[in-house]
Amino acid sequence: MALPAAVLPCLIAALCGPSSAAGATVYTFPIPGSRVASPYTQIVFRGVPASRLGAIFVSGSRSGAHSGRVKADSDGDGGSFLPFKRFTAGETVTVRTNLNIYGAAKHGTFHFKVAAPAGNYPPSHWPYPSRHSGDVWNFHSRPDIKPAAVRTSVFGRTSRGYIFVSAQFGPQQDGPEILDNQGNVVWFKRLKGDDSVTNFRAQRYRGKPVLTWWQGYVTGGNGLGEDVINDTSYRQIATVRCANGMITDLHEFEITRNNTALLNCVFPVFWDARSVGLGARHVVFDDVIQEVDIATGLVVFEWDSLDHVPLTDTYAPLPNGGVRLDYIHTSSADLDADGNVLISGRNTFAVYKANHNTARTIWTLGGKHSSFSFGSGATFAYQHDVEVHSTHDWFITMFDDGAGATRVHSQSRGLKLFLDVKHKIATAIGQVEHSPPLLATYEGNYQQLPNRDVFIGWGSAPYFSEYNVHGSLVFDAHFVDSEPNYRAYRCPWSAQPDRHHPPAVAAAIRGSHTTVWASWNGATDVAGWRVLGGSGRSRLRTLGRAARNGFETWITVPVVRYVAVEALDGRGHVLARSRTVGT
Repeated sequence: MALPAAVLPCLIAALCGPSSAAGATVYTFPIPGSRVASPYTQIVFRGVPASRLGAIFVSGSRSGAHSGRVKADSDGDGGSFLPFKRFTAGETVTVRTNLNIYGAAKHGTFHFKVAAPAGNYPPSHWPYPSRHSGDVWNFHSRPDIKPAAVRTSVFGRTSRGYIFVSAQFGPQQDGPEILDNQGNVVWFKRLKGDDSVTNFRAQRYRGKPVLTWWQGYVTGGNGLGEDVINDTSYRQIATVRCANGMITDLHEFEITRNNTALLNCVFPVFWDARSVGLGARHVVFDDVIQEVDIATGLVVFEWDSLDHVPLTDTYAPLPNGGVRLDYIHTSSADLDADGNVLISGRNTFAVYKANHNTARTIWTLGGKHSSFSFGSGATFAYQHDVEVHSTHDWFITMFDDGAGATRVHSQSRGLKLFLDVKHKIATAIGQVEHSPPLLATYEGNYQQLPNRDVFIGWGSAPYFSEYNVHGSLVFDAHFVDSEPNYRAYRCPWSAQPDRHHPPAVAAAIRGSHTTVWASWNGATDVAGWRVLGGSGRSRLRTLGRAARNGFETWITVPVVRYVAVEALDGRGHVLARSRTVGT
């Protein structure tokens, strides 16, 4: 077979270079024997540098031989074979190497099957909630943004940091929003079109603080979009998407300590669903957890629900007619201290610990085939945001919705479990419930803060709350309207917009004085404002000063024709200056 010229150097180097056949065990994705590989799948090899993979021969039972190129992972511990053409739905792919492949039936050779994609679900926008008086903030200096308004109550000493929320459906504009304890906006980004936002928080990437969120369309409880990373000047520095042609879902975007991202992906496929009373070719969501190398976009881990969790484990009502079956609905993924992955299945009432190398299930917590027994009050249903907080899975936290398609519990709660992994017993060691009771039928999260406080986002119930180490409520807030909020976080954050986004100013003459409004969207170090004014744009003098008062500060000065403002830090130093505007 004639090979493209671009492939020859890669194959020559692979054939003539050193081989790892007798070396370390190599792990692959799709896993050997997988039944749901994407036609666009890359073939992942982990455990040896890409330069030592040797010759790779790939052949589809229908599509024939596949040429491609090898691309290295940024950590030097693997790489992917990227085929130049896609595979054919329903075929079996054979991969032959000289490597020590884990799970291969024959040394160096393994197989996987390509699923039949059912196409992406159509994008849509959920209905906006009913409007309420005062449900958005309006600013003179920034009339272009209308963030969702929040009411807050502070009952005690809270943890440090700002509050990160994202009103998903309006009331007028969707976007990520940072708030202070008084509910004042610190930063808001209006998204274009009908995009919604979920999972907004501060994380760290390459040792530096960043802002991250998912944006896209939301339909039927899933999303179709992308994940975004911004730096401390609010400049977008990376976009992360699921690989292998899969849909980047709204549920998880966690940057790991390895500078990779855990993502939740959705892959609708035609599947034999007769085991649950549906057809032999029904559309089923294969929920996929991918760990993606942010620098390269390559997969370093992949878990397909249909390879590991049977349809019969679902608690979801069976759909009528041609409606897709969302049988597991993975709602979170978290990297454990031992390097393995915790995956939450909302519609199976279960948490799965998957081996990071092989994707095999180590244990299952909850659901119809639990590896654990449960103490009093430890069972959960329709859970979100499962996280591990110590080595060896000792402490697990989650948001226990308790309701979804059916009502299992009377109210939602934040739940903390102790796992006796040796004896396989799960014990409830802490919970927080809202007063008055809230019942979230979807979404929500549990955040363990550094000072041992707990921050809870109540999901579809539009509240977010903080409880101290004694379980007392110290902070409570809610959107003015009935906005759902996927997750809410309290995070430390310090930022200053770049020079392309200076402070904003507006001014109006009102009788014998001029009212000036000053703001700087996203700046966290502003302590006060200085107003400059005069009869000409180039003849400005200081007219007054004022301490910062929320997102927008208003200052009264004498009547002038032109004004500008300077943002001041706590020492009175000028951080930045606005443009000059007429009154």
